[in-house]
Amino acid sequence: MPGDSRAAGTHRSRPSSSEEPPDLEDQDLLLAAAYVSDAQYNRNVPFETSPQAIRLYHVYNHWTMRAATYFFIWVDLALALFEEPAVFPLPFLVTSIAEVLCLTAFFGRLVHFAKVTPLKVFWKDTKNICVMVTIVLTLIDLVIYASLEAVNIRGVRWSRALRPVFLINFPESRQIRRAFRSIRNTLPDILYVFLLFLFSMMIFSLMALKLFGDRGLRTVEGSPYFTNILDIAFELYVLVTTANSPDVMMPAYELNWWYSLYFITYIIINTYLFMSVFLAVVYNNYRKHLKNEIHTLAYLKRHKMTEAFNILKVKVGTAFVVKEARWRQLVKVVAPDISSSHLELLLRISDEGQTGHVDKMNFLRLADLLNIRVVAINIKRHPLETWMPRVYQSSTSLLVQKMVQHRIFVWVYDVIILINTIFIALDEKDSLISYAEWLFLSLYIFEILLKLYTYEPRAYFGRNQFWNWFDTLIIIAALLATVANTTIQGQKYSSQQILDIVLILRILRLLRVIVSIQRFRVIVTTLINIGPTMLTFGGLVLVVYYAFAIIGMEAFHGKVHFLDPGSGSPDALVCGNPALKDSAFARGRYCKNNFNDLASSLILLTELTVVNHFALLADGFALVTRQAAKLYFIGFHIVVVILIVNIFIAFILEAFFVAYSLEKSEVETAIEKKIQELGVGVQEEEVQDGGLIGHMDTEDSGFSVDDGDNRKKALKGLYFRIASKKYKTVDTLLQQMFESEIAPEGKDPSLEEILNFSPKKPNFDNSA
Repeated sequence: MPGDSRAAGTHRSRPSSSEEPPDLEDQDLLLAAAYVSDAQYNRNVPFETSPQAIRLYHVYNHWTMRAATYFFIWVDLALALFEEPAVFPLPFLVTSIAEVLCLTAFFGRLVHFAKVTPLKVFWKDTKNICVMVTIVLTLIDLVIYASLEAVNIRGVRWSRALRPVFLINFPESRQIRRAFRSIRNTLPDILYVFLLFLFSMMIFSLMALKLFGDRGLRTVEGSPYFTNILDIAFELYVLVTTANSPDVMMPAYELNWWYSLYFITYIIINTYLFMSVFLAVVYNNYRKHLKNEIHTLAYLKRHKMTEAFNILKVKVGTAFVVKEARWRQLVKVVAPDISSSHLELLLRISDEGQTGHVDKMNFLRLADLLNIRVVAINIKRHPLETWMPRVYQSSTSLLVQKMVQHRIFVWVYDVIILINTIFIALDEKDSLISYAEWLFLSLYIFEILLKLYTYEPRAYFGRNQFWNWFDTLIIIAALLATVANTTIQGQKYSSQQILDIVLILRILRLLRVIVSIQRFRVIVTTLINIGPTMLTFGGLVLVVYYAFAIIGMEAFHGKVHFLDPGSGSPDALVCGNPALKDSAFARGRYCKNNFNDLASSLILLTELTVVNHFALLADGFALVTRQAAKLYFIGFHIVVVILIVNIFIAFILEAFFVAYSLEKSEVETAIEKKIQELGVGVQEEEVQDGGLIGHMDTEDSGFSVDDGDNRKKALKGLYFRIASKKYKTVDTLLQQMFESEIAPEGKDPSLEEILNFSPKKPNFDNSA
């Protein structure tokens, strides 16, 4: 193995005899672990297979390295808060040194990647070229800007708009990259619909020019109405967003009500028809390209697992298998924190016949098995049962416990919470309301005491018992604040702010009612399931927002200022710019909607995404610069609202359909079946409200593989179940979306056919 730089697609031949082979070299085990880890996390990183490269690759994928990369990425993005125009100004020397440090970290990460991947593949990878070019351009921009600052000339930091390139193009951000690829692949299909939409809009613009251009109509601001074809096109484009409806129609409507039919027809065709077609085209094409990507991921995962199997396999009889000892070593390398009980459970699933080895079919499922979170429920006795067993096991005590565990107990307190909400809405200065608050607090404290009496305290306050912690902290905060308020009454200062916070927190207890209703819980759980996917698109939106914010800051910085109206300054009425005199922008007091720093820019872009008053905001900045500035706002609307928001809706629809069905994958079903066969299973309904479970690995109970009574004794008090689906990764959810369309094991296409699924065909020569 030393000095061997063989391709990832090949493997060393193994002994054909059934005798026990010699121990595998560490680098072979590391190579197999690299394949399995890549399959588990759907990484498609090409890497060399020499011993040194494999070890460097494991270091490259270590969580500390990924965390450090993201740290420097976020520091680099956050520098815009401290650079002019700044929210928190810092000297240019400080921000430039910080940026150089970030660029050094990015370059080091790139060099590390170049050490583990074939150079031929490295230089053909667009991601690497983008990162290198961005680093060079940023350094050039820093030097130019610093030189201009030295001679008191204001420069433009144009490279700041390129900072999101680092977030997109490092291998860790494959989800955001996938979203960008889907947008890129969907663009050609959207373009034809968009061109048809523009054609329709221009036809209506020409009709408006002929209908209203020569009638001497005026807008409410007194400007000519529909006399310029470009202004007409802009107003009609804004009308598609409904942001200027019905204002844009009113001059014509006041002249003759028949003219309203023109605008109604336009809205029906362009707002409802074309925007719906946009969504349909985006949904159809986005799903098609996403399916191709997921097919590629699924088949490449099998390809990597096959390579790992080929490295570890030995021949037993007529079949190739992986010995149990090798399988254990592999799992411990891939998942070093896995508990022995969890490992034994996975081994029982993989080695179905307890033969001491794992066949190929079961080995290929290892990556999926490791992605399924298994919860271990370690049954513990209540401390009171240990200290005073006769009292705790008495008939009265058992009756209390049964009442607390009953569903009616939950319903009663849900009603109490609703009644408490009504009292919160009433006047708290009333003495009756004040006394009622003490009553509700007493009931809540009594509820917690009853539950702590019924359930084992360590289980009740387990690390994933969110609602129990939430209720307890809310009640403690409410109790302390109420006591404090009573104590300081009559003093010169007020505690109203404390009470406001506590009242809000108490209202949040209503969330328990939502979770206690089955259908509500299904919807909430589904939203939690698709949360990671929404975060993926959150990163996509952040990239676009950041780029537009930087461009907006360079183009519109200092054009609009917010001045306190109470200052008496005449500039306060025109947002610090005489060009806004008598404008709707100034009259509406939108002066805080500006591009004077990153925070203000992001808030303004959020307002533009909602599209309310879109035209008013665009007109304001056009007045302080030039009319061409409207193209910036139109471009933002096209990219974010028409394209990204529609793709976001398409993806959420697809993901919601899959998650809402609550169907388990084949691997999850296999795990549950084996858990039940071992007699250590817990049904899902048993661990909803009353089960009070803890996470796997909190304590390593380590059951033995010995049969008979020894195994049962070792397993005493330890039970397993599949964890909530909220722990699924984005890739797992995506794969389940198209699981039925993926060919079963044994019918895999060739590597060339796999790569043909994707519009972008990566080079897999000498790669993993």
